[in-house]
Amino acid sequence: MNKQRIQELLFYHIQKHSSVYLFVTVLFFIGVVFGAVVVNSLNLGQKEDLFYYLDRFFGQVTKGEVANSADILKQSFWHNIKYLGFIWILGISVIGLPVVLVLLFLKGIVIGFTVGFLVNQMGFHGFLLSFVSVFPQNLFLIPLFIVVSTLSLSFSLKLMKQFVRSGSETMVAAFMRYSTVILLILAVVTISSTLEAYASPFLMKTTLSFLE
Repeated sequence: MNKQRIQELLFYHIQKHSSVYLFVTVLFFIGVVFGAVVVNSLNLGQKEDLFYYLDRFFGQVTKGEVANSADILKQSFWHNIKYLGFIWILGISVIGLPVVLVLLFLKGIVIGFTVGFLVNQMGFHGFLLSFVSVFPQNLFLIPLFIVVSTLSLSFSLKLMKQFVRSGSETMVAAFMRYSTVILLILAVVTISSTLEAYASPFLMKTTLSFLE
């Protein structure tokens, strides 16, 4: 399959599912905004407690006392594989459709809260730290979450339409195409987890040293 053919298939896929992609993307970023807003709802004591642990963590990063990169890689890889794999599995069951939306929304909240809390407590320095600690791996993870969630929703909707029809052959072909998403998940999660394990700690340590 040549490059032009792949581009045509991708364009057709995005065009066909454009409304679902738009909905999923908007939902995710609403989650991000909501997570950032939640920071303001914390009382002073809660913020101080969180920042205390965060400050201790930054101190460990500066001293190079964080967990072994290989351990971080393994933990990050399996966490993301389980999360995304669960979304993929939910796409096979029609009743799992709303859960996919909840999981995507929660992912947005976590990212929004992390960045929002750092900025709220440390201002521009917090923005720099969130950029080097959150951005590298999520540069790959966020598009992956959006793609997998879109395909999961689309497959669930297709199942609903075929539920009372005798379209088993069509559904088998659709399921085979849907199953190729696993390869995408494995490839992108490997890249993002490697960045989280090796690039992010180095960038954080460098940034913290620069801010001292």
